[in-house]
Amino acid sequence: EQVNMVRATPNVLMFRPADGNETSGAYKVAMQQKDTPSVLALSRQNLPQLEGTSMEGVSKGAYVIVEEKDPDAVLIATGSEVSTCVEAAKLMDGKFTIVSMPCAKLFDEQPIEYRRKVLPFKTPVIAVEMAAASGWYKYAHHALVMKTFGVSGKGSDCMEYFGFTPKGVAASVKKWLDTTGKAVKEHGFALAAQFDEPTKRDLHYVDYI
Repeated sequence: EQVNMVRATPNVLMFRPADGNETSGAYKVAMQQKDTPSVLALSRQNLPQLEGTSMEGVSKGAYVIVEEKDPDAVLIATGSEVSTCVEAAKLMDGKFTIVSMPCAKLFDEQPIEYRRKVLPFKTPVIAVEMAAASGWYKYAHHALVMKTFGVSGKGSDCMEYFGFTPKGVAASVKKWLDTTGKAVKEHGFALAAQFDEPTKRDLHYVDYI
């Protein structure tokens, strides 16, 4: 899983932009780095320009693009899955805050107060990404992810098969909220991202000369 491998690499910023605004923001942040390389993973399919996205939000790693007061859950996603979550929320009863996370490392560097605002206490958080779950449970109570190898076929057919359509995501979110999600909302199970100190990008370079 190349995306997760790059995310886990020290001192590398991994971006998965959700639309044109975020692509511009990712490029801007990448150009501002002096000692940190960046990787931008862009989608091959056409994506909508989303309301609420911004270049400034990208610099914080993750930010709210659709905000609801006292939401039933927070849906956090990256790349093309962000627009899927926006559409899935429209198919469900209840209120859902949508968070875009173009760069997890930048989010980890933010103050605890900001991270707790984006991922509030006593609110179920569900991550959505067409990749392995590695790393998501630091930010989410549940992850809708790939658990098997992929399949060959038309992109839209593959997404339908694995449930990564607005309808499929809405059904999976509702099923989880009706079961395990109830305990999360009642007891407020905490996330690592709500408590970890802001990270620092130490270079760890060694001069052997």
